[in-house]
Amino acid sequence: MNEFYTLNDGTTIPKIGFGTYNEEFMDNRKVVLNAIECGYRFFDTASLYETERSLGNALIESGISRSEVIIETKLWIDEMGAENVEKAFERSLNRLQTDYVDIYMIHWPRQTGKDDENWKVLDIETWQAMEKLVERGKVKRLGLSNFLPHHLKNILDNCRIKPVVDQLELHPGYSQEKAVAYCQDNDILPMAWSPLGRGRENATIGNSILVRLADKYGRSVQQINLRFLLQKGILPIPKASSPEHMKLNMEVFDFELSEDDISMLSCMPQTAWLGEHPDFVIPDRKSNPDNK
Repeated sequence: MNEFYTLNDGTTIPKIGFGTYNEEFMDNRKVVLNAIECGYRFFDTASLYETERSLGNALIESGISRSEVIIETKLWIDEMGAENVEKAFERSLNRLQTDYVDIYMIHWPRQTGKDDENWKVLDIETWQAMEKLVERGKVKRLGLSNFLPHHLKNILDNCRIKPVVDQLELHPGYSQEKAVAYCQDNDILPMAWSPLGRGRENATIGNSILVRLADKYGRSVQQINLRFLLQKGILPIPKASSPEHMKLNMEVFDFELSEDDISMLSCMPQTAWLGEHPDFVIPDRKSNPDNK
């Protein structure tokens, strides 16, 4: 991987990362070892995913220098709050078997979605506790996940350390144009989770527009998805379990979609949205602090 974005702190990050949100990755070092061999150097995980330990084990087994990889992890909603952040971070650090994290993120902006929830205060308390981790050298930079413009503005109005990235569900059929524009207007890199779409029937993959463009460019539908995001200045973090798919997901820098085709994909009907909204639908999942 020799294509990079520059973050707002002047550091660089590969234009494609490797996602580990999948049960098959929980105890499977081989998947990560294959990804390293294919050239991935940016890895996304979270306390919620229960893949931090397998990622840490694989990175150690690979023999790759810690300085050559970027590790991003997240704290979940039951780990938020001034008194919880440091303990949550130390658990993640132990599972990853490293002495620092490159990017530490708040995974979700709200805990309940109820009208009387004081989420703004909780987000700021959590962020300020994370800023202390940066000041102590435990975290290199901070980010957010699933923060829409009104959530993000709350952070920007109250932070000392600016987030470098905001991770959102982004793909053709759910491109969240306003959220992406707000990030870019504030010099925050938008990052795409589920960049290939993951609806119940994975409707993005079968969408006739994408199939037509895949035929036009002689590429896979997945590659069209990824190229679309890259041309919009978004960093995708696709998952893949086979080396073949890992390589195909990286082979997207030798072609370009036309402006008309980018416009057509940007205006696709809503397709393959997972159905979780940061303000109204709180995922019914809990982190596993005792994950060993």
